[in-house]
Amino acid sequence: GLSKRFGALRAVEDVSFRVAPGEVYGLLGPNGAGKTTTLRMLATLLKPDAGRAHVAGHDVRLEPEAVRRAVGVVNGGMGLYDRLSGREVLEYFGALYGLTPARLKERVSELDALLGLGDTLTRRCGDFSTGMKQKIVIARAVVHDPPVLFFDEATSGLDVMARRSVMDFVRRYPGGERAVVYSTH
Repeated sequence: GLSKRFGALRAVEDVSFRVAPGEVYGLLGPNGAGKTTTLRMLATLLKPDAGRAHVAGHDVRLEPEAVRRAVGVVNGGMGLYDRLSGREVLEYFGALYGLTPARLKERVSELDALLGLGDTLTRRCGDFSTGMKQKIVIARAVVHDPPVLFFDEATSGLDVMARRSVMDFVRRYPGGERAVVYSTH
């Protein structure tokens, strides 16, 4: 029953759905349909006007910090620090999530194997192609191994090969215990 208004505009009206671990769930609709607003409410970036939601067992209104620890968000905006290497970006965000240096090193290795990060780990982000940036953005979103991952128009502006890489990751990521919510028009 999630709802959100911006003045007279009903951005989201009485939306309800359930996503189980291991699932990839799609939010499909035209621009302006409320997909991004819904994901922002679920990620605790916006407060719902009505309704309630639980993400990874946590109430988005009552436990926003727990929800934020349980989610990763990938959207069309890259938001990388041009002067940092891919590894430095992952180390920075891993530290923000409280990963120990040993766990962080292990996790970067896992993500390299999963996403084929290669030389994106050693090169500065300012020198990356769009596809390379997107790989680091995805790795950054999952560095803390969240049980829930939100993809919001994550392939906008990507070439065919970069899109395929993102879609392959979306198919592989859920496994048995993780869920992906994928929004696209």
